[in-house]
Amino acid sequence: MANAAAAHLVTTLAAPLDRKQEAADAPRLLHWPAPGDVRPRRLLLQRGDAELAALDPDAGNAPATRFPAPWPRRFGTSTVAPSGDLAVFAGVHALRAVDPTGAVRWEVRHGCWDGSCRTLHTTYEEYAADRSHLYADSGSAVFSADGTLVWAHIRGPVAASGPDPEALDEWLVVDAADGRILGRVDAETVAAGSDHVPHPDPARMGLSVGEGQDGVPMLWGRWDGERLSVERFCDDERILMSVSPSGDRFLTVTHYEETLGVHRIEDGSVVCELDTEDTVPRHPGADPDDKEADETLWDYECGFLDEETVVAGTSERDEEYGEQRHWLVSTDAARMRVTAQITYPFPISGAPTALGDGTWYTVSEAGDALHVWSR
Repeated sequence: MANAAAAHLVTTLAAPLDRKQEAADAPRLLHWPAPGDVRPRRLLLQRGDAELAALDPDAGNAPATRFPAPWPRRFGTSTVAPSGDLAVFAGVHALRAVDPTGAVRWEVRHGCWDGSCRTLHTTYEEYAADRSHLYADSGSAVFSADGTLVWAHIRGPVAASGPDPEALDEWLVVDAADGRILGRVDAETVAAGSDHVPHPDPARMGLSVGEGQDGVPMLWGRWDGERLSVERFCDDERILMSVSPSGDRFLTVTHYEETLGVHRIEDGSVVCELDTEDTVPRHPGADPDDKEADETLWDYECGFLDEETVVAGTSERDEEYGEQRHWLVSTDAARMRVTAQITYPFPISGAPTALGDGTWYTVSEAGDALHVWSR
């Protein structure tokens, strides 16, 4: 039986948009790793259909910055610069950078994420009423840790290249100031969706691509100022979750959620790994005769609290039986082991998201607040 570790509530951050009054997603904390003892930069983001709100949780009572959205939230993803003054919307047909006034700073148009569409759209209105585009796949974008670059995973081709029926996914490095494409490679993926995982080095970036049942390609990019080079790790079987504060290691979970792994950043090799089998006990609320309860699975959300400690959950599977559980996992001495089950002062919901500075957060059940925790 694992030891218990009490979670301390650091703060509760209210969502800037009222989910009852307007269509909006639950909030999230966007964070960029920082080298050494520098505190990671954090922004609370919440996407509504009409706007994207960004709030600096470390700026006292400063109001949220609101960016008018160029299309509804189901049509793609969005991100904000570490400085909080520029948003990038990764949509079905374009990347669009918008300032808080709604002015378009720059735009990169690309192929349509609807798999059956070969049109290089010029506006959202061209497909707004087309039901097939409601279920389009999507890419993603994120700013580098220093805010100078935007890394973007798009559906090819870039509009400037003209129609190309063979073009699939591309990975771009874009100048955040003016939208110039600095680097561009064939991602060799067929994405349903993707997520970027920033590295403390602004010239490096991780990309995890979901291809449904076909696999989960993982790419690591390096921008040397002239060329974008890419490596592909883990045989399309592991999902990239987090980078350690030093930038030397990264964390994965297998496609079917049974195994966590810590890897060397240089070559992707496994340093240590941990299966849920014989590690995480069956849920205490499960029926003793329910044999399926013997199989516990890791959540698709986990991360480094510090260089040698990971926070991970089994909440998705636990939800069937009652209390959702989170765990502290040690990764020291090239070995992973569960050291404690986290206990909370009130019920929590969902998986834990690590912030890399010894803290993590959970989203309230109503999706109207974030709770930030420490050990």
